Amino acid sequence: MYIRFIFVITAILIFSCSDRKKKEELLKERPPEPVAMPVFNADSAYFFIEKQVSFGPRVPNTEAHRKAAEYFEKQFKRFGAEVAVQSFNATTYDNQRLHLKNIVASFYPERPKRILLAAHWDTRPFADKDSEKPRAYFDGANDGGSGVGVLLEIARNLAAGPAPPNVGVDIILFDGEDWGFDQQTAERLYGPGKDFPLPKNLLSWWCLGSQHWARNKHKPGYSAYYGILLDMVGGEQSVFLKEGYSMEYAPAITNKVWATAARLGFSHIFVNKTDGAITDDHVFVNELAKIPMINIISYDPQDGSFGSFHHTRSDNLSIISREKLHAVGTTVLTVLYYE
Repeated sequence: MYIRFIFVITAILIFSCSDRKKKEELLKERPPEPVAMPVFNADSAYFFIEKQVSFGPRVPNTEAHRKAAEYFEKQFKRFGAEVAVQSFNATTYDNQRLHLKNIVASFYPERPKRILLAAHWDTRPFADKDSEKPRAYFDGANDGGSGVGVLLEIARNLAAGPAPPNVGVDIILFDGEDWGFDQQTAERLYGPGKDFPLPKNLLSWWCLGSQHWARNKHKPGYSAYYGILLDMVGGEQSVFLKEGYSMEYAPAITNKVWATAARLGFSHIFVNKTDGAITDDHVFVNELAKIPMINIISYDPQDGSFGSFHHTRSDNLSIISREKLHAVGTTVLTVLYYE
């Protein structure tokens, strides 16, 4: 009788555990309950890219750069954000003194749980991969313009949507990301694979704005639950793999974003594969600001490139895809609203 009782209890426990595991698996597979959220408009995002290009290449210390900064500040204020402009100077590898601006737009600043979205807004000062004119300026429609265009459309949605998300949102446009250095000159002076020696205050010649912000945040003690960086997200051939540093620093966030994209039907654009660790603004947000940030960036690991138009005069509006803007913007907006 005692043995039979133990057997019955054991069987109940086994079936109970099995039943609970089945329920847990069903819950994992079941899509989240729908929430009221705005619809990302790819045409609007394209317009914001077109507007940036109309100023000209947003190379630091130029009139186009100044006009673009004024436009971003005006638009964010129009969308109801609390705006902070972080002006600073930086010296480049070629000893030029740049006047830079990080532009921060905060939505629902009273909310303690915050999500950080970012892109860089400057344009590289020379088309070093252009076979005909490697010292020319270029539009930077994708490299710089596309990430900013998506974030401006998200900002518009936060202002005009049916309901706010449950989190506070900070959008940072980093400056000085793309000046970098001239690889050919560096190798001629210092040898194959070398670059210009770094001063003590820099970890890289790239990403000047994010390095400055990470050491001098716009608000003392600022932090965020996590961050998402957008870089070169509008190219017509763009696909997004899980970037290496993103998987190192914030694998759970990366997986959540890619799972959201898959649920929305964008798995052909957000490919469930990890490849390529890329030095970008998110690295310094992770390492210096101690905020887990991932990077949505188009990169082809087969040829090690960011597209045939990268850092050439072909980076113009003709290669911008509304389909890719829609996929990226809708995915990021959905992640925000389901947080």
